[in-house]
Amino acid sequence: MAGAVRLEPVDERNLEPLLSVAAAEAEPCDVMPPVEAPAGWSLARREAFREFHRASFGGLDGPTGSQMYAILVGGEVMGMVRMTRCDEAGTVETGMWLGRSARGQGIGAAALRELLNAAARAGMRAVVAETTPDNIGAVSVLRKCGAKLREDDGKVRAEICLDSTPPAF
Repeated sequence: MAGAVRLEPVDERNLEPLLSVAAAEAEPCDVMPPVEAPAGWSLARREAFREFHRASFGGLDGPTGSQMYAILVGGEVMGMVRMTRCDEAGTVETGMWLGRSARGQGIGAAALRELLNAAARAGMRAVVAETTPDNIGAVSVLRKCGAKLREDDGKVRAEICLDSTPPAF
């Protein structure tokens, strides 16, 4: 991994680099909610990506209750990780994506650890996530970061308690 992993709130400065990585190295369905638009990274889908991220510029206290972060390594945007308030006080849900060239290098686990620190600073007590059993990368990242995992109805549900000591590795 070339350089330390840093998180930077998504804003107008890093939104276009984030879109560039998404369009070059990820599928639309992996990085944003589904939208009515032509397949692939059409102009309509690129604009929907921008609007989806702009809606969360208000952070945890904004209208979407989400804080999105660009994942940077050596100053280059590699993907995005977010936290979104849950109904349960003190709990946020997380999700992440990385461009294909950034996968399998420990960047995901480093980014999630940075997100856990940010969640703790924001006064959160727990971070939860949901993925599928076949998303081996996500399951591995969650496990490396100390998540308690349980499989239920074809989903893997993860919980990371922030008042416990993060695992050393």
